Amino acid sequence: MAETSSFNNGSPIATLAPDHLFTILLLLPIDSILSFAMTCKKFSYFATSDNLWESVCRRDWGITAVDALKSSFHADEQQHPLLPWIRLYKQVSKFDSVCCYKLTNPDPDLILPTPRASHSLNFVSGCLVLFGGGCEGGRHLDDTWAAYIGNNSQKIIKWQKIQTGIPSGRFGHTCVVIENYLVLFGGINDRGDRHSDTWLGQVSIHESLGISLSWRLLDVGSTSPPPRGAHAACCTSSRRMVVHGGIGLNGVRLDDTWVIELSENKCFGTWHQIVSHPSPPARSGHSLTCISETQTILFGGRGLGYEVLNDIWVLHVSEGYSKWVQVFYDLQNVPAGVSLPRVGHLATSIVGGQLLIHGGEDSLRHRKDDFWVLDISRISLERMHPTGLSSKRLLVNKWRRLKPEGYKPESRSFHRACIDDSGRYLYVFGGMVDGLLQPAEPAGLRFDGELFLVELVLQL
Repeated sequence: MAETSSFNNGSPIATLAPDHLFTILLLLPIDSILSFAMTCKKFSYFATSDNLWESVCRRDWGITAVDALKSSFHADEQQHPLLPWIRLYKQVSKFDSVCCYKLTNPDPDLILPTPRASHSLNFVSGCLVLFGGGCEGGRHLDDTWAAYIGNNSQKIIKWQKIQTGIPSGRFGHTCVVIENYLVLFGGINDRGDRHSDTWLGQVSIHESLGISLSWRLLDVGSTSPPPRGAHAACCTSSRRMVVHGGIGLNGVRLDDTWVIELSENKCFGTWHQIVSHPSPPARSGHSLTCISETQTILFGGRGLGYEVLNDIWVLHVSEGYSKWVQVFYDLQNVPAGVSLPRVGHLATSIVGGQLLIHGGEDSLRHRKDDFWVLDISRISLERMHPTGLSSKRLLVNKWRRLKPEGYKPESRSFHRACIDDSGRYLYVFGGMVDGLLQPAEPAGLRFDGELFLVELVLQL
């Protein structure tokens, strides 16, 4: 105790002003903050304070997620008062289950979106926006639907069909959210034509008219990726989207990586190709998920030989520099008989900097209903300069299977989902599910039109 007192009196850190100490702690990793809290009572009080840990959550989860979490807790504070931020941080990092809810429509007479797969579903401006997809007979859809959610999870959804007329019908396209805009790229129509067009959409909400969506073809100049569908894409900053792979002309699977930079006023965009060696092999039906402004994670898909993959790659992009890095992982905590390789799955960045994987199908076309979390914190918190990165890195014991509770959705693939601003509530729609073996369904498949909610279960 005497040594601790001497340390407090003699160490320069003990004389720092609280706001300076606060700034220093926010630069430290979590383990270091917790270790600092153990040095003495004074520092323990400061390093476990709610103000500090709310700022830590904002640093690690993002301002939008923290504000949305606060809003959802305040709306339900009688049942679930907001925990101290340090406890909430620990809950988020260690959660082990999800709870599913089947969402209903308040008016049974309302027309609902028809069953489909390989469509797009986004959460933007407080709304779910559903566009296109493929349906029975290999036909494409060109309809757009929207439902207002707001800042709180909803168990009852009221869909509204939006008449836009553009873009043209397609499936296997991608649509990502950049700020309050939708950016749609590529896709395939029912004639087998591949697209390479880029569209910008914006949602507006009117008290009397409801939800509207305006689309316009984005001016990208003379350079754009070759036409494709079944590719993967994600937003990496307020002006950037990354696209990888897919199925191009003549059914050839692609291995190229492209980035579009939007102008500040979102009036035009500039495409350029990223060339990196090594890089992920050609594939389709895979996922790309942004884990930081400079890092994007790729998982799974179907390769050139029609094999289903389970490899992980991380794309590091910084000013004037881009590099793909393959990440190898240890399977010792994956139960025997469980298959991780998959195509047509969901991969979503959730609160706490973790990657949620759901569903998909394996090489035998067996569809899945499992939920997994890939802990990517070591990748996303890596501070070394990208030029110092090896092209191979090892990730040990990072897969965690989640226990599903509540409603049990059917196994599915090529479904779509979007996460709300809090990063805690995932909305899932459609996909391919097991059908009855009837003459009309020779492959035993059918398209699904179900919407369900997946909640990350926190011990509140």
